[in-house]
Amino acid sequence: MKSDGALKPNHQEPYIRTRENPFFDGLISKDTKMDIDHLPVDNSEISEDFNFESFEHSPTEEWLNTSKTTPFIQLDIQSNNEEENSDSSPAILQHMEKIYTVTRRKEKLPNVLLPLSAASYYNGVSPEIEIVESCENVDMLNAYLKARKDDVSAGVPGKFLYAVLGTDDADVGTVASTIMYSFYLNLTSKSDQLCIVPIININRANLGSHVELKWLFDSCQIDQSSLIFADEIDMSYYDLFGSLKILLLKSSRIANNQEKLKQAVVEIFHYKKGETIYPWVKNVTTGEESSCCTAIAEKFVTYSPEILTSKSFSKLLLSGILLDTGNLRDPGCTSKDKYIASLLINGAGRYGCNGLYQLLRYKMHDLSSLHVGDILRKDFKKWKGQENTDSRSMSQIGMSCIGISIGQLLSHTDNLAQEITCFQSAEKLRALIIISGYFNKEKNFKREILVSTESVKLLESLLFFFDFNASRLPLKILHFPGLKNEMKAYEIDKITSRKIVEHLIEEFVGIPKA
Repeated sequence: MKSDGALKPNHQEPYIRTRENPFFDGLISKDTKMDIDHLPVDNSEISEDFNFESFEHSPTEEWLNTSKTTPFIQLDIQSNNEEENSDSSPAILQHMEKIYTVTRRKEKLPNVLLPLSAASYYNGVSPEIEIVESCENVDMLNAYLKARKDDVSAGVPGKFLYAVLGTDDADVGTVASTIMYSFYLNLTSKSDQLCIVPIININRANLGSHVELKWLFDSCQIDQSSLIFADEIDMSYYDLFGSLKILLLKSSRIANNQEKLKQAVVEIFHYKKGETIYPWVKNVTTGEESSCCTAIAEKFVTYSPEILTSKSFSKLLLSGILLDTGNLRDPGCTSKDKYIASLLINGAGRYGCNGLYQLLRYKMHDLSSLHVGDILRKDFKKWKGQENTDSRSMSQIGMSCIGISIGQLLSHTDNLAQEITCFQSAEKLRALIIISGYFNKEKNFKREILVSTESVKLLESLLFFFDFNASRLPLKILHFPGLKNEMKAYEIDKITSRKIVEHLIEEFVGIPKA
């Protein structure tokens, strides 16, 4: 028989888990609380059309057809000192209603290495349904974007055009930073003389080449029609009348094709130390973090953490951080990047950061829904020169980099030669060089090149130049049916970086890159 001492409970000090890092203070501050007393405890707040039986094994057609955009839970986020600080408190939402939309997933994801989750037990690795969350924060962002586009359409009367401009490569981190930092500046700006406008620094037609951006906009409920792209605004018009101010994101220098606007640069945000900046720019912020989205998210945490409770906001910023830092594994990834990513974990969804990163990477390399022109435009550069009598000189020469073999590109369409010719005509190119980089079945990296020119004479001149530099670019001919006389395909017979091809193009043309 056990003694009485053995029956006594073992009293220990309670374990308390705390967040010591200051980056968590914004979300657990005493000035913010959840009004739990007003949360519904019955099923009256849940749509009558919602079928609980559909959760037993797998989603049914009835659930997908009857689901509606109805609020599941209403959260009342308020400040204790709302009345005391009404004059100085930020303009944030005091009542946030979340809406969930259930739709059937349009595409299958068999090649995506998604982490296992409870949902995969019932639905398999690639679930057939997709749940999209929307709330008033996203509506507020879309309203801001639409208002700025209306201002630009009206000519921004009586104000300075304060353009937030990123680099011209249009990666996810740059686009997310452009949109969210403009929105932050609009919320915190005390000047009524500035019209703060985010400008996506690519042409709208090029958006079709960036599948990952279109997918991210759709999943975050961003109104794409309200976005302003570089070809939809004439910044030189505002610069002519002295009403243009430019804030550069993630770069200390404006894009080469916008060099004439450099005098309008008044601020640089998140540039790398050591880069040369314009001497007249005094408002400069260096990027201590690896991702610009990290710095912007930190500003929102300090200003109004409630905004980041929106899954769309968190997903937009988190996507930029994950791609900028290689899923938080790059050597340059800082502890601040990791802490901010943990604060934005709500945006990752059911599969967490790893799953979101794998989805984004899959979308970046998914070419199944793209036309040949979109594939060639996805990673495209152009050099521009002046016309001379020498056959080596040309007005336009372009280079496209693709992640599939030339043979796969040929199988993508019935008439590749015609598609390439149409692309050259649309871009006004005299020559196009397609660089292919991919891994074959033996997991060996291969590079191939396809050269297309407007004439056989120009093709011979270009190939003679490559043959003269065979030590840097050794070529082995590939035979593909269906190519025109002005087109030749080759395998690069050693591991060669695309930078070498770029340098050769510059030497051939004799002009700097534009």
